[in-house]
Amino acid sequence: MKYRSTRSEETVSETYALLHGLASDGGLYVPALFPERCLTYDMVAEKSYEDIAYTVLKNLFTTFDEAELRSMIASAYSKANFSTPEIAPLHSLLERLSVLELFHGRTQAFKDMALSLFPYLLVAAKEAEKETDEVLILTATSGDTGKAALEGFKDVPGTHIQVFYPTDGVSPMQQEQMQKQEGDNVNVTAIRGNFDDAQQFLKRLFVDESMAEKVAAKGVRFSSANSINIGRLAPQVVYYVAAYAELVNQGAIHRDEAFNVVVPTGNFGNILAAYYAKKMGVPIGKLICASNRNNVLTDFFKTGTYDMKREFYTTISPSMDILESSNFERFLYYVSGEDYEATNSRMKDLKQNGSLSVTAEELQRIQKDFSGQFVSDEETKAVIAQVYNSYGYLLDPHTAVAMGAYMKELQAHPEDGGRHTVIAATAHPFKFPTPICEALEIQTGDTPYESLEHISAVTGVAFPKQLAALQAKELRFTKVIDKESMGKEILAFVDTFKK
Repeated sequence: MKYRSTRSEETVSETYALLHGLASDGGLYVPALFPERCLTYDMVAEKSYEDIAYTVLKNLFTTFDEAELRSMIASAYSKANFSTPEIAPLHSLLERLSVLELFHGRTQAFKDMALSLFPYLLVAAKEAEKETDEVLILTATSGDTGKAALEGFKDVPGTHIQVFYPTDGVSPMQQEQMQKQEGDNVNVTAIRGNFDDAQQFLKRLFVDESMAEKVAAKGVRFSSANSINIGRLAPQVVYYVAAYAELVNQGAIHRDEAFNVVVPTGNFGNILAAYYAKKMGVPIGKLICASNRNNVLTDFFKTGTYDMKREFYTTISPSMDILESSNFERFLYYVSGEDYEATNSRMKDLKQNGSLSVTAEELQRIQKDFSGQFVSDEETKAVIAQVYNSYGYLLDPHTAVAMGAYMKELQAHPEDGGRHTVIAATAHPFKFPTPICEALEIQTGDTPYESLEHISAVTGVAFPKQLAALQAKELRFTKVIDKESMGKEILAFVDTFKK
């Protein structure tokens, strides 16, 4: 499988794309020839998650032989990494509504679904490329990616990882998870700024030749664990294929029956993975993009204009507090008919003017597959309370945004009420104790752990052992820097492991 840049004719091997993450022109790598409609229900019926993963990924990573790819998948989705044998269980909430639980991994967030496998893919790609330099993974996070990437790459030979997170842009539990991270090859730094600040800096850094030369002289090269890397995106396709198989197995839909998917969306990777699943043959009907108050994507799906010139809000669903959604560029590439020149032109518009627009014809085609709804913080809390009080099911704020978007979509398009819908549940609710307490009118504690104990006592939801174990651990990383100092922090980290 060859991969190409979204912005030029640059074409590389899949192992090169995995290792480097970002194209030399700043574009994102996509399959040069997408494996359209390569999946059928018969290929995944009654199969385990691991077998479905192989069936999907062998179409995207053709360099690895069957034994090698299956070995990586088995190591990633093991009992040591996931607390349930289903990996991504499908919970039936109503006759026409299911919740796809993506939070049973080591860090209790959907990022584990890809970041449990990605380190194996990266190491295999490094070997295939005969790369001898050490790899420094650079990651910006709005909450969950940081911890999942740190856990995935912890003590992986030949790799190191630097994570940046915004000081006021993650939940207390997300911050605890990162600040208490174990591993000899990790570094975590907070920045005064927001996620977009960190992400924009790192994307510029990947095409900065002078910085690349500085670290290359020390025997180091950069890569990324954000979903700009195709190795992060591809494994996310698997759980939508698995959800389709399970819906049919449960009798919720017929094998050729379309179903809708609602995804709480920040960097656009999770919903793009569902779009890839649809392109590969899964009968997904409407993809509903759920946003919080940072509703740049909602506006795009209604108007065809992506406008970042707006106020940035810090919300109770911090992993979605993003205005520049990196994977949106891949989507634009497909919207443009896989025209890299058009994609490059639009990305220049976004960089120079803070906005871009698609044509009326393109918007009409987009709206056949996508719609967008946004949900405020107060609405999010109301949804958490409503779902818990009605069904005894506890949602985290991000999944509650998705549920709220689903409710709004039904109001706007009641004709879709007969179609089965899957809500992507992206995090365990215990990662966000304060909003849960406020939504359910439970007394907050003096610490996040006390709040979680109160929530557990009221709801009966067990305290995940991964989060409970954090309380006894000591803080390791508490440094806070200005966003302008990120480059110096990276070089200082390189110096610590290259002495």
